[in-house]
Amino acid sequence: MADLDPQGNATTSLDPPFTDRTLADVLETPVRSVLERAIAPSVWSDQIDVLVGAEELEMLNEPDADSRRLENLSRALDELHTNPLREEPYELVILDCPPSLGRLTRSALVAADSALIVTEPTMYAVSGARRALDAIEKIREEQNPGLRPIGVVVNKLRVRSYEHQFRVAELRENFGPLVMPTAIPDRLAVQQAQGACSPIHEWHSPGAQEIALTFNMVLAKVLRSSRAGRHRVRGEEEPETTAEETAKLSDTGTG
Repeated sequence: MADLDPQGNATTSLDPPFTDRTLADVLETPVRSVLERAIAPSVWSDQIDVLVGAEELEMLNEPDADSRRLENLSRALDELHTNPLREEPYELVILDCPPSLGRLTRSALVAADSALIVTEPTMYAVSGARRALDAIEKIREEQNPGLRPIGVVVNKLRVRSYEHQFRVAELRENFGPLVMPTAIPDRLAVQQAQGACSPIHEWHSPGAQEIALTFNMVLAKVLRSSRAGRHRVRGEEEPETTAEETAKLSDTGTG
């Protein structure tokens, strides 16, 4: 997990130990020595590492960064794939983005193989998702031809709310099959798990089990859509497409 959001919520929830470098340092100096010092294991599992976020990322979120600076994250992640810190390369790298389209999110789109747009069922959902899709298309045309959107997922849905149902229908009318059939319901269990810095799958309330199942379905779609592309080691043969492929996913919030 690479935490590009200056709020650092993903870092807080995954609760890695202190590092003397963060993703802010990596974006400025994308070399292995800095990268190694910015990555730490999550308390969730020894299979999850965190590229630690920091408030200093906000200072780097300029709206008009040049193309070379936008490529720094991609260079760093290429280094991780070519010379992995573990015995095997990471199966999946999630790039958690802030709800804006400045340098941080665009850096993630330059580095990513695919983008998942997360939105909430409000009156701004359609316009926010459209701006995100436009940004994805612009990056695809100019810097990352392999990038593609894999879906729009609705978060914090209250199924009994007429307003929420109306906004979901509005999203489907505008974006069709890009809108995932599974939405993430608004449940207290999410806040409880975040507060405990533990995975939702370890909570056993009905709400937590519902959320866990939804996350599993979203993850399954991400893995089905993933492919090993330009980030393979040079000379490596093209693999068959499987759910175990290495992918870099940009999680783009729309606010």
